[in-house]
Amino acid sequence: MTNKQAAIQIIHSLGKAGFEALLAGGCVRDTLLGKKPKDYDVATNAKPEQICKLFRRTIKVGAKFGVIIVLINEHQIEVATFRADTGYTDGRRPDKISFTCAKEDALRRDFAINGMFYDPLKNEVIDYVGGKEDLKRKTIRTIGKADERFGEDYLRMLRAVRFAARLDFEIEKSTLASLKKHAGHITKISGERIAAELQSLSAAKKRKKGVELLIETGLAERVFPVFGKTGVAESAVRIFDFLPAKISFELFTAAIFSTRSTTETMESLKILKLSGSQIKHIKFLLECRGYLLNSLNLAELKLIVSEPYFEDLYSLQKAICRLANVSITPLLLIRRRAKALVGTELRPKPLLDGNELMTLGVLPGRQVGIASRELYIAQLAEEISTKPQAVRWVSDWLKKR
Repeated sequence: MTNKQAAIQIIHSLGKAGFEALLAGGCVRDTLLGKKPKDYDVATNAKPEQICKLFRRTIKVGAKFGVIIVLINEHQIEVATFRADTGYTDGRRPDKISFTCAKEDALRRDFAINGMFYDPLKNEVIDYVGGKEDLKRKTIRTIGKADERFGEDYLRMLRAVRFAARLDFEIEKSTLASLKKHAGHITKISGERIAAELQSLSAAKKRKKGVELLIETGLAERVFPVFGKTGVAESAVRIFDFLPAKISFELFTAAIFSTRSTTETMESLKILKLSGSQIKHIKFLLECRGYLLNSLNLAELKLIVSEPYFEDLYSLQKAICRLANVSITPLLLIRRRAKALVGTELRPKPLLDGNELMTLGVLPGRQVGIASRELYIAQLAEEISTKPQAVRWVSDWLKKR
Protein backbone atom coordinates (compact mmCIF):
# COMPACT_ATOMS: atom_id res chain seq x y z
CA MET A 1 0.00 0.00 0.00
CA THR A 2 1.31 3.42 -0.96
CA ASN A 3 0.73 6.70 0.87
CA LYS A 4 -1.83 7.65 -1.77
CA GLN A 5 -3.68 4.34 -1.44
CA ALA A 6 -3.79 4.74 2.34
CA ALA A 7 -5.29 8.23 1.97
CA ILE A 8 -7.90 7.00 -0.52
CA GLN A 9 -8.79 4.11 1.79
CA ILE A 10 -9.46 6.66 4.54
CA ILE A 11 -11.64 8.68 2.13
CA HIS A 12 -13.60 5.52 1.27
CA SER A 13 -14.17 4.77 4.95
CA LEU A 14 -15.28 8.33 5.72
CA GLY A 15 -17.61 8.30 2.71
CA LYS A 16 -19.22 5.02 3.78
CA ALA A 17 -19.84 6.56 7.20
CA GLY A 18 -21.69 9.44 5.55
CA PHE A 19 -18.97 12.09 5.61
CA GLU A 20 -17.46 14.20 2.84
CA ALA A 21 -13.72 13.60 2.45
CA LEU A 22 -11.23 14.95 -0.09
CA LEU A 23 -7.51 15.07 -0.81
CA ALA A 24 -6.30 18.57 0.03
CA GLY A 25 -3.51 21.05 -0.45
CA GLY A 26 -0.05 20.26 -1.71
CA CYS A 27 -0.79 16.77 -3.01
CA VAL A 28 -3.48 18.20 -5.32
CA ARG A 29 -1.13 20.95 -6.54
CA ASP A 30 1.74 18.56 -7.23
CA THR A 31 -0.48 16.01 -8.98
CA LEU A 32 -1.83 18.70 -11.33
CA LEU A 33 1.75 19.76 -12.06
CA GLY A 34 2.69 16.18 -12.91
CA LYS A 35 4.93 15.88 -9.85
CA LYS A 36 4.89 13.05 -7.32
CA PRO A 37 3.46 14.35 -4.02
CA LYS A 38 5.51 13.79 -0.89
CA ASP A 39 2.46 13.49 1.35
CA TYR A 40 -1.27 13.01 0.91
CA ASP A 41 -3.51 14.94 3.30
CA VAL A 42 -7.24 14.43 3.75
CA ALA A 43 -9.82 17.10 4.60
CA THR A 44 -13.29 16.15 5.80
CA ASN A 45 -16.44 17.42 7.48
CA ALA A 46 -16.08 14.67 10.10
CA LYS A 47 -15.09 16.13 13.46
CA PRO A 48 -12.03 14.94 15.37
CA GLU A 49 -13.97 12.73 17.77
CA GLN A 50 -15.83 11.14 14.84
CA ILE A 51 -12.57 10.45 13.04
CA CYS A 52 -11.14 8.79 16.15
CA LYS A 53 -14.24 6.59 16.53
CA LEU A 54 -14.12 5.50 12.91
CA PHE A 55 -10.44 4.50 12.82
CA ARG A 56 -8.80 2.12 15.26
CA ARG A 57 -5.33 3.71 15.30
CA THR A 58 -5.13 7.49 15.57
CA ILE A 59 -2.87 10.15 17.04
CA LYS A 60 -4.39 13.40 18.33
CA VAL A 61 -1.61 15.73 17.19
CA GLY A 62 -3.80 18.81 16.87
CA ALA A 63 -7.33 17.82 17.79
CA LYS A 64 -8.22 21.35 18.94
CA PHE A 65 -7.38 22.52 15.41
CA GLY A 66 -9.23 19.58 13.91
CA VAL A 67 -6.12 17.60 12.97
CA ILE A 68 -5.85 13.85 13.56
CA ILE A 69 -3.20 11.43 12.30
CA VAL A 70 -4.72 8.17 11.08
CA LEU A 71 -2.41 5.16 10.93
CA ILE A 72 -2.99 2.70 8.09
CA ASN A 73 -0.38 -0.07 8.09
CA GLU A 74 2.96 1.80 8.19
CA HIS A 75 1.47 5.02 6.79
CA GLN A 76 0.52 8.11 8.77
CA ILE A 77 -2.09 10.23 7.03
CA GLU A 78 -3.11 13.67 8.31
CA VAL A 79 -6.89 14.01 8.41
CA ALA A 80 -8.16 17.52 9.13
CA THR A 81 -11.69 18.73 9.70
CA PHE A 82 -12.83 21.56 7.40
CA ARG A 83 -12.42 24.72 9.44
CA ALA A 84 -12.56 28.50 9.45
CA ASP A 85 -10.07 30.56 11.47
CA THR A 86 -10.72 33.74 13.44
CA GLY A 87 -8.08 36.18 14.69
CA TYR A 88 -4.30 35.73 14.65
CA THR A 89 -3.12 37.85 17.56
CA ASP A 90 0.38 36.32 17.59
CA GLY A 91 0.79 36.23 13.79
CA ARG A 92 1.09 32.48 13.91
CA ARG A 93 -1.95 30.60 15.26
CA PRO A 94 -5.68 31.37 15.02
CA ASP A 95 -7.27 32.65 18.24
CA LYS A 96 -10.40 30.67 17.47
CA ILE A 97 -11.48 28.02 14.98
CA SER A 98 -14.87 26.74 13.93
CA PHE A 99 -15.63 23.61 11.94
CA THR A 100 -17.23 24.35 8.61
CA CYS A 101 -17.48 23.27 4.94
CA ALA A 102 -14.94 22.67 2.19
CA LYS A 103 -15.35 26.11 0.61
CA GLU A 104 -14.77 27.97 3.87
CA ASP A 105 -11.77 25.74 4.56
CA ALA A 106 -10.28 26.62 1.17
CA LEU A 107 -10.74 30.34 1.80
CA ARG A 108 -8.64 30.28 4.99
CA ARG A 109 -5.61 28.67 3.29
CA ASP A 110 -2.50 30.57 2.17
CA PHE A 111 -2.06 30.48 -1.61
CA ALA A 112 -4.51 29.61 -4.37
CA ILE A 113 -2.27 26.81 -5.69
CA ASN A 114 -2.52 25.18 -2.24
CA GLY A 115 -6.26 25.73 -1.78
CA MET A 116 -7.67 23.06 -4.10
CA PHE A 117 -9.31 19.73 -3.25
CA TYR A 118 -9.54 16.51 -5.21
CA ASP A 119 -12.22 13.84 -4.95
CA PRO A 120 -10.52 10.55 -5.93
CA LEU A 121 -13.84 8.69 -5.96
CA LYS A 122 -15.31 11.05 -8.58
CA ASN A 123 -11.96 11.97 -10.18
CA GLU A 124 -12.87 15.62 -9.73
CA VAL A 125 -10.81 18.70 -8.81
CA ILE A 126 -12.73 21.10 -6.55
CA ASP A 127 -11.37 24.62 -6.91
CA TYR A 128 -13.04 27.50 -5.03
CA VAL A 129 -10.02 29.84 -5.23
CA GLY A 130 -8.73 29.86 -8.81
CA GLY A 131 -5.81 27.57 -8.09
CA LYS A 132 -5.92 25.82 -11.48
CA GLU A 133 -5.62 29.14 -13.29
CA ASP A 134 -2.67 30.16 -11.13
CA LEU A 135 -0.93 26.87 -11.95
CA LYS A 136 -1.38 27.62 -15.64
CA ARG A 137 -0.07 31.15 -15.17
CA LYS A 138 2.76 29.89 -12.92
CA THR A 139 1.76 32.38 -10.25
CA ILE A 140 1.97 32.48 -6.46
CA ARG A 141 -1.06 34.45 -5.23
CA THR A 142 -2.64 34.64 -1.80
CA ILE A 143 -6.24 33.60 -1.31
CA GLY A 144 -8.11 36.81 -0.60
CA LYS A 145 -6.25 39.93 0.56
CA ALA A 146 -2.51 39.40 0.88
CA ASP A 147 -2.27 41.71 3.91
CA GLU A 148 -4.75 39.50 5.77
CA ARG A 149 -3.12 36.22 4.76
CA PHE A 150 0.37 37.34 5.77
CA GLY A 151 -0.95 38.96 8.95
CA GLU A 152 -2.46 35.62 9.97
CA ASP A 153 0.88 33.83 9.75
CA TYR A 154 4.04 35.76 8.90
CA LEU A 155 5.81 32.54 7.94
CA ARG A 156 3.69 32.56 4.79
CA MET A 157 6.07 35.20 3.44
CA LEU A 158 8.92 32.70 3.46
CA ARG A 159 6.59 30.04 2.08
CA ALA A 160 5.79 32.29 -0.88
CA VAL A 161 9.49 32.60 -1.64
CA ARG A 162 10.02 28.86 -1.22
CA PHE A 163 7.19 27.94 -3.59
CA ALA A 164 8.45 30.45 -6.16
CA ALA A 165 11.90 28.83 -6.01
CA ARG A 166 10.66 25.26 -5.92
CA LEU A 167 8.15 25.62 -8.76
CA ASP A 168 9.92 28.41 -10.67
CA PHE A 169 6.75 30.53 -10.40
CA GLU A 170 6.42 34.30 -10.12
CA ILE A 171 4.87 35.97 -7.08
CA GLU A 172 1.78 37.92 -8.14
CA LYS A 173 2.22 41.73 -8.06
CA SER A 174 -0.07 42.61 -5.13
CA THR A 175 1.11 39.57 -3.17
CA LEU A 176 4.73 40.64 -3.66
CA ALA A 177 3.95 44.24 -2.63
CA SER A 178 2.29 43.00 0.56
CA LEU A 179 5.20 40.69 1.26
CA LYS A 180 7.62 43.61 1.10
CA LYS A 181 5.29 45.66 3.31
CA HIS A 182 5.16 43.00 6.04
CA ALA A 183 8.76 41.72 5.79
CA GLY A 184 9.72 43.38 9.05
CA HIS A 185 7.39 41.08 10.97
CA ILE A 186 9.28 37.91 10.01
CA THR A 187 11.36 38.04 13.20
CA LYS A 188 8.17 37.50 15.19
CA ILE A 189 8.30 33.92 13.95
CA SER A 190 10.40 31.40 15.87
CA GLY A 191 13.91 30.76 14.63
CA GLU A 192 13.17 27.06 14.25
CA ARG A 193 10.30 27.73 11.82
CA ILE A 194 12.41 30.20 9.81
CA ALA A 195 15.24 27.65 9.66
CA ALA A 196 12.86 24.93 8.44
CA GLU A 197 11.70 27.15 5.56
CA LEU A 198 15.29 28.04 4.63
CA GLN A 199 16.19 24.36 4.72
CA SER A 200 13.38 23.61 2.27
CA LEU A 201 14.49 26.54 0.11
CA SER A 202 18.04 25.15 0.01
CA ALA A 203 16.68 22.01 -1.68
CA ALA A 204 14.73 23.96 -4.34
CA LYS A 205 15.79 23.63 -7.95
CA LYS A 206 15.75 27.43 -8.35
CA ARG A 207 17.33 28.22 -5.00
CA LYS A 208 19.22 31.17 -6.50
CA LYS A 209 15.87 32.71 -7.45
CA GLY A 210 14.74 32.14 -3.86
CA VAL A 211 17.77 33.96 -2.46
CA GLU A 212 17.16 36.84 -4.89
CA LEU A 213 13.57 37.08 -3.64
CA LEU A 214 14.68 37.02 -0.01
CA ILE A 215 16.90 39.99 -0.75
CA GLU A 216 14.41 41.85 -2.97
CA THR A 217 11.60 41.59 -0.40
CA GLY A 218 13.78 42.61 2.53
CA LEU A 219 13.32 39.28 4.32
CA ALA A 220 17.04 38.45 4.13
CA GLU A 221 18.09 41.69 5.82
CA ARG A 222 15.39 41.35 8.48
CA VAL A 223 16.53 37.84 9.43
CA PHE A 224 20.25 38.54 8.88
CA PRO A 225 21.05 42.28 9.31
CA VAL A 226 24.49 41.71 7.77
CA PHE A 227 22.73 41.69 4.38
CA GLY A 228 22.43 45.44 4.75
CA LYS A 229 26.19 45.76 4.22
CA THR A 230 27.58 46.59 0.79
CA GLY A 231 28.32 43.62 -1.45
CA VAL A 232 26.91 40.91 0.81
CA ALA A 233 23.68 40.45 -1.13
CA GLU A 234 25.38 40.42 -4.53
CA SER A 235 27.89 37.72 -3.61
CA ALA A 236 25.19 35.69 -1.80
CA VAL A 237 23.28 35.47 -5.09
CA ARG A 238 26.13 35.04 -7.57
CA ILE A 239 27.85 32.19 -5.75
CA PHE A 240 24.91 29.90 -6.55
CA ASP A 241 25.94 29.97 -10.21
CA PHE A 242 28.94 27.88 -9.24
CA LEU A 243 27.50 25.34 -6.78
CA PRO A 244 26.32 21.78 -7.61
CA ALA A 245 22.66 21.11 -8.39
CA LYS A 246 22.13 19.28 -5.10
CA ILE A 247 23.62 20.75 -1.95
CA SER A 248 23.16 20.41 1.80
CA PHE A 249 21.48 23.09 3.89
CA GLU A 250 24.82 23.67 5.62
CA LEU A 251 26.60 24.30 2.32
CA PHE A 252 23.72 26.56 1.24
CA THR A 253 24.14 28.61 4.43
CA ALA A 254 27.94 28.75 4.25
CA ALA A 255 27.69 29.89 0.63
CA ILE A 256 25.37 32.77 1.54
CA PHE A 257 27.92 33.97 4.11
CA SER A 258 31.03 33.06 2.09
CA THR A 259 32.34 36.65 2.10
CA ARG A 260 31.80 37.17 5.84
CA SER A 261 33.97 36.15 8.77
CA THR A 262 33.18 32.97 10.68
CA THR A 263 32.54 34.95 13.86
CA GLU A 264 30.11 37.33 12.16
CA THR A 265 28.32 34.42 10.50
CA MET A 266 27.91 32.43 13.70
CA GLU A 267 26.49 35.52 15.37
CA SER A 268 24.04 36.01 12.48
CA LEU A 269 22.90 32.40 12.62
CA LYS A 270 21.93 32.51 16.29
CA ILE A 271 18.42 33.57 15.32
CA LEU A 272 17.82 30.22 13.59
CA LYS A 273 18.58 28.11 16.69
CA LEU A 274 20.29 25.44 14.61
CA SER A 275 21.40 22.13 16.07
CA GLY A 276 24.94 21.60 17.33
CA SER A 277 25.78 19.35 14.39
CA GLN A 278 24.53 21.95 11.88
CA ILE A 279 26.58 24.71 13.53
CA LYS A 280 29.66 22.45 13.57
CA HIS A 281 29.21 21.68 9.86
CA ILE A 282 28.78 25.33 8.81
CA LYS A 283 31.62 26.51 11.04
CA PHE A 284 33.98 23.89 9.56
CA LEU A 285 33.18 25.05 6.02
CA LEU A 286 33.83 28.69 6.84
CA GLU A 287 36.91 28.15 9.00
CA CYS A 288 38.55 25.97 6.34
CA ARG A 289 38.05 28.43 3.46
CA GLY A 290 41.37 28.66 1.62
CA TYR A 291 42.85 25.55 3.22
CA LEU A 292 42.48 23.39 0.10
CA LEU A 293 44.47 25.96 -1.89
CA ASN A 294 47.58 25.22 0.19
CA SER A 295 50.30 22.70 -0.65
CA LEU A 296 49.21 19.94 1.74
CA ASN A 297 51.55 17.18 2.84
CA LEU A 298 50.30 13.59 2.90
CA ALA A 299 49.22 13.69 6.56
CA GLU A 300 47.33 16.98 6.09
CA LEU A 301 45.68 15.61 2.98
CA LYS A 302 44.48 12.45 4.74
CA LEU A 303 43.11 14.41 7.67
CA ILE A 304 41.11 16.84 5.55
CA VAL A 305 39.86 14.23 3.05
CA SER A 306 38.65 12.03 5.91
CA GLU A 307 36.54 14.87 7.33
CA PRO A 308 32.80 14.12 6.93
CA TYR A 309 32.28 17.56 5.38
CA PHE A 310 35.15 17.38 2.87
CA GLU A 311 32.93 17.25 -0.25
CA ASP A 312 30.97 20.30 0.90
CA LEU A 313 34.22 22.14 1.60
CA TYR A 314 35.54 21.25 -1.85
CA SER A 315 32.31 22.50 -3.51
CA LEU A 316 32.33 25.73 -1.46
CA GLN A 317 35.99 26.46 -2.19
CA LYS A 318 35.50 25.82 -5.89
CA ALA A 319 32.51 28.19 -5.94
CA ILE A 320 34.44 30.87 -4.04
CA CYS A 321 37.29 30.63 -6.54
CA ARG A 322 34.91 30.85 -9.49
CA LEU A 323 33.12 33.81 -7.92
CA ALA A 324 36.43 35.64 -7.44
CA ASN A 325 37.73 34.52 -10.86
CA VAL A 326 40.65 32.72 -9.18
CA SER A 327 42.34 29.62 -10.63
CA ILE A 328 41.02 26.29 -9.37
CA THR A 329 44.19 24.40 -10.39
CA PRO A 330 45.23 23.77 -6.73
CA LEU A 331 41.77 22.30 -6.08
CA LEU A 332 42.00 19.98 -9.08
CA LEU A 333 45.36 18.77 -7.76
CA ILE A 334 43.79 18.07 -4.36
CA ARG A 335 41.01 16.12 -6.10
CA ARG A 336 43.51 13.96 -8.03
CA ARG A 337 45.53 13.27 -4.87
CA ALA A 338 42.35 12.44 -2.94
CA LYS A 339 41.27 9.96 -5.62
CA ALA A 340 44.67 8.28 -5.37
CA LEU A 341 43.93 7.63 -1.68
CA VAL A 342 40.81 5.56 -2.45
CA GLY A 343 41.18 2.23 -0.66
CA THR A 344 43.65 3.68 1.81
CA GLU A 345 42.74 3.78 5.50
CA LEU A 346 42.72 7.52 6.01
CA ARG A 347 42.42 7.49 9.80
CA PRO A 348 44.02 4.27 11.05
CA LYS A 349 44.15 3.36 14.73
CA PRO A 350 47.14 5.06 16.45
CA LEU A 351 50.14 2.74 16.81
CA LEU A 352 50.58 3.70 20.48
CA ASP A 353 48.08 4.95 23.06
CA GLY A 354 48.63 7.38 25.92
CA ASN A 355 49.54 4.72 28.50
CA GLU A 356 52.11 3.21 26.18
CA LEU A 357 53.63 6.63 25.57
CA MET A 358 53.98 7.24 29.33
CA THR A 359 55.55 3.81 29.76
CA LEU A 360 58.19 4.90 27.24
CA GLY A 361 58.95 8.01 29.28
CA VAL A 362 56.58 10.67 27.96
CA LEU A 363 55.41 12.88 30.83
CA PRO A 364 51.71 12.73 31.81
CA GLY A 365 49.48 15.63 30.79
CA ARG A 366 50.29 18.11 28.05
CA GLN A 367 53.38 16.26 26.80
CA VAL A 368 51.35 13.10 26.14
CA GLY A 369 48.95 15.09 23.99
CA ILE A 370 51.75 16.70 21.98
CA ALA A 371 53.59 13.40 21.48
CA SER A 372 50.40 11.60 20.55
CA ARG A 373 49.50 14.16 17.87
CA GLU A 374 52.98 14.33 16.36
CA LEU A 375 53.31 10.54 16.35
CA TYR A 376 49.98 10.20 14.59
CA ILE A 377 51.00 12.77 11.97
CA ALA A 378 54.14 10.69 11.30
CA GLN A 379 51.95 7.60 10.97
CA LEU A 380 49.59 9.32 8.51
CA ALA A 381 52.59 10.59 6.53
CA GLU A 382 53.66 6.92 6.29
CA GLU A 383 57.02 7.68 7.91
CA ILE A 384 56.24 4.86 10.33
CA SER A 385 53.84 1.92 10.01
CA THR A 386 54.65 -0.58 12.78
CA LYS A 387 54.71 -0.54 16.56
CA PRO A 388 58.51 -1.06 16.82
CA GLN A 389 58.99 1.90 14.49
CA ALA A 390 56.67 3.95 16.69
CA VAL A 391 58.69 3.02 19.80
CA ARG A 392 61.90 4.16 18.09
CA TRP A 393 60.16 7.36 16.98
CA VAL A 394 59.20 8.12 20.61
CA SER A 395 62.75 7.46 21.78
CA ASP A 396 64.15 9.89 19.22
CA TRP A 397 61.42 12.41 20.07
CA LEU A 398 62.31 12.31 23.77
CA LYS A 399 66.01 12.78 23.02
CA LYS A 400 65.22 15.93 21.06
CA ARG A 401 63.20 17.14 24.03
